Order: sequence, then structure tokens, then C-alpha cells
Amino acid sequence: MLMTTHTASLRPFLKWAGNKYRIIERVKARLPAGRRLVEPFTGSGAVFLNTDYPRYLLADGNKDLIDLYNTLKKEGETFITDCRKLFRPANNTAETYYKLRAEFNACTDTRRRAVLFVYLNRHGYNGLCRYNARGGFNVPFGRYKKPYFPEAEMRAFHYKAKRAVFRHATFEQTLRGLREGDVVYCDPPYVPLSLSSSFTAYHADGFTLAQQQQLADSAAQAAQRGITVLISNHDTSFTRDAYRMADIEQLSVHRSISCHGHKRCRVNELLALYPAHD
Repeated sequence: MLMTTHTASLRPFLKWAGNKYRIIERVKARLPAGRRLVEPFTGSGAVFLNTDYPRYLLADGNKDLIDLYNTLKKEGETFITDCRKLFRPANNTAETYYKLRAEFNACTDTRRRAVLFVYLNRHGYNGLCRYNARGGFNVPFGRYKKPYFPEAEMRAFHYKAKRAVFRHATFEQTLRGLREGDVVYCDPPYVPLSLSSSFTAYHADGFTLAQQQQLADSAAQAAQRGITVLISNHDTSFTRDAYRMADIEQLSVHRSISCHGHKRCRVNELLALYPAHD
């Protein structure tokens, strides 16, 4: 039985690199029914929003992201109203953006950081989420004419979040807690499309090739325990080898390959399915 929903696709309220909204139907088609969907790399929550499991465990290594989701889940309209206050023309300037970014980096109040995170996400360059070595958010100003305030999308997320537990955790911690009836979807930082032989320790977002292999091995082990795991990644020789125990489906995805939006090409990705063993 495949996991389906009966409503139009819901867009995430955050702009997020690599979010799965565009290929959501392909992802859903490979996910079986289950008691709980577990996502160790939740990101924008596109898969969560567009599936219909009784319960969800949504984890991510980005504490700001998880704190934002927990705040929105708890407060709903009150939080949405406070976020909306920052979306006004006077705040859509480089001077104000950098002032609010500095406030975010100095702030220790979880709720205020969550409000500022929404602002930075929609006013920063390309919706990137990036931190420097000291942990400071360092995405530059995006220079958008009129940043969109995702009120309806935040409201839909709040409503759906009643079924979810949001947890700040590593993928290892999340996978250790799997139990019977779980279905797992993993969307890790992607392996680069080309790897030089002299740079085999390459990592994106702090995610190494050794961790990529560990994730693949953990997926195979979970399948042996009766838990289905689906992983997204680039289609490369490395991932083909790492996922050799999986049922692989290739996807061709339209993607920007530079800072210039018109420079786009089709890139091969894959969905690696580790079906549960009976």
C-alpha cells in the first residue's frame, strides 16, 4: 500500500536548498504505509507536509530549525503574527537586514531567534541557511523587491504539526530510536557530483563521505529489522556503490548550477529504497 494524500501539495513555509517539493510525488510513490514517518534530515518539511502518516518524528541537526518548528507548533497564530511584523518595506534594506542578522547571532532567547529565523530565511540570499566556524549565521542580504510572508504555509504547518515530534538530533541518534511500524525517509546533504581522487574526505555541510556510507549501512540494517528506508542523493559512482543493497530509481531534476538563475541544467539524482525484510 502506497502512501498518498488527497489534497493539493503543500509548500513549505521556508525557502530551503534541495527541498523535495518538486519531486514530492516520486518520493511519495516509494514510501509504504506505516505507523510513523521518521525523517533524520527534516529540512523544510516538504515530505512531512505532503504525506499522511498517523505520527511523525522529525529530526534535524540544525537547532534553530527545530526550535522554530517547535515554537510554531506550540503557538500557532500568536507566533505567525509576530513574524509578520518584520515583513514590512522598512525592513527590506541591507542596513536593517544586517542589523537583524547581528541581533540573531547575539540572541539567546529561543523564541526571538525563531522569529528572526523566518525573517532571515525570506530576506537572505537564495533562502540559504549557512553558518560560519563560530556558529554565526552569515548569509548575505538577498535584495528581493518584496519578500513573501508565508502566512498560509505557516498556518498549514502548525495544523499538521499536531501529529509530529520535532527533535534536535544527529541522524545516528534518530536511527537508533527506530521501532516496529516506522518508515524512514532520509534526505542528507548530497554527495558532490564530482569527487577528485585526492580529495576523498570532501564533505558538504559537515557531512563526510564516511557518514554517507554509515547512513547507507544503517539503512540496510534497519531493513533487516523490518523497517523500510528511502534515501535521496545525487546519482554518482560513490552513491551507486554505497547503495548497492538498495532498489535504485534514477530521477532527472532541473536545477540551478550557479548564482545565475538562468544557468540551469538537468541533474541526475536517485532514490535508494531499502524495503523492509519480512
